[in-house]
Amino acid sequence: MRVDLVTIFPEFFRGPLDFGILRRARQSGLVEVNVHDLRDYTHDKHRTVDDRPFGGGEGMVLKPEPIFECLDRLDPPPREERTRGKVGESVILLSAQGRRLDQALAQELVKLERMVLICGRYEGVDERVSEHLADREVSIGDYVLSGGELGAAVVLDAVTRLIPGAVGNEASTKQESFTSRGGEVPGPGPVSTCGSGGLLDYPHYTRPADFRGLAVPDVLVKGNHEEIRRWRRRMALEKTRRNRPDLINATALSEEDRTLLREIDEQRIVQRK
Repeated sequence: MRVDLVTIFPEFFRGPLDFGILRRARQSGLVEVNVHDLRDYTHDKHRTVDDRPFGGGEGMVLKPEPIFECLDRLDPPPREERTRGKVGESVILLSAQGRRLDQALAQELVKLERMVLICGRYEGVDERVSEHLADREVSIGDYVLSGGELGAAVVLDAVTRLIPGAVGNEASTKQESFTSRGGEVPGPGPVSTCGSGGLLDYPHYTRPADFRGLAVPDVLVKGNHEEIRRWRRRMALEKTRRNRPDLINATALSEEDRTLLREIDEQRIVQRK
């Protein structure tokens, strides 16, 4: 995959690109990342990239000229083709008004051959960039950041780790929070919960089995794989309902899941008594 980052702060990406999975993926050739300084596409001595908006208002807005000129140089396919999914490329504007990033979107983006990530800044970006240049807007959450650089780094990390070979144990990316099982049939052993099915991940424990009087749950050390699988699924359901109840309603629950939820409810009733 090729990724082009368009930003007024190219130095920002020296950190995110030089560590962990992103670094390894770049070194192994799984992903190519190019950072483009938006100020290189200005034509005044001050290298101006922003201006006050028409109609008045607080703050400054990124101008369209340098962004369009930068994309002219990068030469992505026509927006109409990208919008219709006819090509494996996408020009993405990081914006607080965009679609919220989730695991489903990351799984959609990893299928692309190329992403161009435009980092918004200040109070926004000239709307003509969204209307005529980008084929989608993406936000990493319902809050406002100073710029799109952090959002672009999050998108890049979330997508890169899904590229086959980027993570040492590829199975680990299938059992993380929010990951859909996609109809997979659970297999035997402790990893049979592979695929959270859209729920939060189950709790994890490591050695020592007893740390400062805090013991690992017995079920995890007894070696019964089926009991471990069931315990993990129950814990995932319980944690999800406690921390993200909205995910419960959006997840296709199995009959076993519903049974586990009833057991959780019954246990709570007993504890209250």
